[in-house]
Amino acid sequence: LEGIPVRLSGQDSGRGTFSQRHAIFTDSENGNEYIPLNYLEENQAKIEPLDSLLSEAAVLGYEYGYSVSDPVTLVIWEAQFGDFANAAQVLIDNFIASSYTKWKLPNSLVMLLPHGLEGQGAEHSSARLERFLILCAEDNMIVTNPTTPAQYFHLLRRQMKSKLRRPLVVMSPKSLLRHLDAKSSQEEFLSGEFKEVIDDDISAKDKVRNVILTSGKIYYDLLKHRNVNNISDTAIIRIEQYYPYPEEKINSIIRSYKNA
Repeated sequence: LEGIPVRLSGQDSGRGTFSQRHAIFTDSENGNEYIPLNYLEENQAKIEPLDSLLSEAAVLGYEYGYSVSDPVTLVIWEAQFGDFANAAQVLIDNFIASSYTKWKLPNSLVMLLPHGLEGQGAEHSSARLERFLILCAEDNMIVTNPTTPAQYFHLLRRQMKSKLRRPLVVMSPKSLLRHLDAKSSQEEFLSGEFKEVIDDDISAKDKVRNVILTSGKIYYDLLKHRNVNNISDTAIIRIEQYYPYPEEKINSIIRSYKNA
């Protein structure tokens, strides 16, 4: 609605892999496709979900070039599993991570990398977070792990609203798509912004004795354990952005728990 087109490319991106997305409806009688998000308003920008072939290096390379040449479009490449970025590592190392410094080619490419042990077995668990963090330097890209739908929305919106164009890596556990606690209200979508760090909403900060720093889906495991065991003296802080590392924001939140 703000005039920013969206291009979503990946293996099974239209339907969604193992967790239904319904970006594209298909008429079972004639095969015609219908994309509901393209019919919100008459003068809106369009979204283009594309099911790509299983050739990560070729597809990611193309989407990288697309983002470089079309700065007004939100270009997203989605790996079916985060591990599949392995097959495109040369593109990531030699072009995407060093896009501006080495090639003078600013871009806002988004890479969605499903990450975390979700019961799918070998080569379907880790998006190799450590590889991306090793590549991080001089604010060359952004690496995140959002834990709520509103956080994810504001993260994508920030990517296109920012004056500084740089790639965005999103670790995205598939289990959170179905997790009952990983939800956001309508108001959280309509207002606010992406939070690099999320403080605990615990009411009595002066009673907190322990502060836990965590990120991603592990937060919900810790939250469940705290609730089941009626633990009231422990705060759980979520780091939603790994790089650039929000050190000052983390320290400020920790200092607010004076008795911890």
